[in-house]
Amino acid sequence: MKAAGSAEGFPTHVTRFGQGPRQALAIHCTLAHSGAWRGVAGALSDRLAITAFDLPGHGRSGDWDGGLDLHDIATGMGLDLLDERMDLVGHSFGATVALRLAVTCPGRVRSLTMIEPVFFAAAIADAPERLAAYEAQAADFRAALEAGDDMLAARLFNRLWGDGTPWTDLPESLRDYMAARMGVIAGEVPVLYEDAAGLMKPGVLARATMPSLLIAGETSIDVVDAINAALARRLPDVRRVTIPGAGHMAPITHPQDVAAAISDLLEVS
Repeated sequence: MKAAGSAEGFPTHVTRFGQGPRQALAIHCTLAHSGAWRGVAGALSDRLAITAFDLPGHGRSGDWDGGLDLHDIATGMGLDLLDERMDLVGHSFGATVALRLAVTCPGRVRSLTMIEPVFFAAAIADAPERLAAYEAQAADFRAALEAGDDMLAARLFNRLWGDGTPWTDLPESLRDYMAARMGVIAGEVPVLYEDAAGLMKPGVLARATMPSLLIAGETSIDVVDAINAALARRLPDVRRVTIPGAGHMAPITHPQDVAAAISDLLEVS
C-alpha cells in the first residue's frame, strides 16, 4: 500500500455542521463541494458534529495543477483533519479517500460509511465483465473527455452519475463548474482503476476493523453493486444498505434515508 503524506500547506476549505457529541469527517464526490453534506448533516445534527472539506480543485480549496497525485493530496487533507477518533463518511470518489484513511489509520476511525465508492479496481478484481459493461455505457463520455470537449464530457458524466436532473435544467454556473473540472477525472484514474494506493493488496482492507457501511442507490449503475460486493468480501465488519428510489446522488436526493442508515451504524460503533 502506498503511504499517504500530509497535505500541510495545501489550501483546504472546511465547512462544519451540527452540534452532536461525536466528531465526524465527511468527504464529498467529484464535481461537488463540502456543502453537499448539508442535508445529511442536518438530519444528524443532534448526533454528529461534522467537519467536511472541499477536495482539491473543488469548492474553495486550492486548485489541482496535475503535478501531484490527486488521491494522495485528498488523503493527506483528510489525515490533517482526522485528529481524533472520528466517524468517517465518504461519497463516490470521497468514499475511496475515506477507505484509504480507514486502512491508513484505523485507530482514528470509529466507524466508516462509504456511499457508492467508485473504486473500479475492486470490480476489475472480482467482476471484470460488469466493469466492462459500465465502460461500454461510458464510451461516449470517454470519447468527449479525450477530445477535450469538456462541456460535452460534463453533460455525459452528469447523465451517468448525476441526480437525474436534465442538463438543460441545471444553472449555467453549475454546468460551467462541472465542465471546468473534467481534468480531475483523469487524475482519479491511477487509484480508482489501477489501485495505485495498493488498497486491493492482500490483507490491506482487513485493516479496516471498525464497523463499516456500504450504501448504494436502488437505481444506480450496476458496477456500483459489483464494487460494493467486492469490498464487502474483504472488510471485516461491514453491512450493506440500499436506498429505495435513489441513484448515485443519494446524499443530496435522499438525505434523510442516508442519515438513517448512518444513524443505525452509529448505534453499533
